Amino acid sequence: MKKYIVLVLIFGFILNFQNLNAQKLSQTETDALVYSDEFIFHAERANPTNYDVINIASSMPSASATRMFQLQGQGYGFSINKNELEVVLPYFGRVFNPSYGNSDGNSYRFTSKDFTIEKTQKKKGKWIYRIQPKDVKNVSDIYIEIFKNGTAFTSIKSNDRQPISYDGYISKKETKKEKL
Repeated sequence: MKKYIVLVLIFGFILNFQNLNAQKLSQTETDALVYSDEFIFHAERANPTNYDVINIASSMPSASATRMFQLQGQGYGFSINKNELEVVLPYFGRVFNPSYGNSDGNSYRFTSKDFTIEKTQKKKGKWIYRIQPKDVKNVSDIYIEIFKNGTAFTSIKSNDRQPISYDGYISKKETKKEKL
């Protein structure tokens, strides 16, 4: 029986590490995505800055001691095109100006068609994006750090809530093929 448990654990670790390696990109693929300004950010973890949220989450049964919320497989992230930014990200923290009956204010769910992008390349192949949506009232800046292996760190600065950051990776947008 102990042999089976050990084999199952080893098999689980192997599958976990294969999944992590499958999400890495080469530097040329990452640069091509950045130059095209068309990619998808997949959020894997949320890092709230509000210690009330962190303390409450840490006190829950089976919670991790870290201040991160796992988001893998939930479909959270954002998609960026040259003319559209579509964001679907959860929010954990304090909202300073809540509105009554507004369930959309509990997360970042919006589509922006009027935004500016500033991008700069830093040392060691890292890219910094600064996106300023002009048609979204509660988001002032979205910062994205894209590393040469395709992993990314995103932080959102809002006018009416505490900042939050997300860890994840970028991938190429899938093109939809029309059926004839």
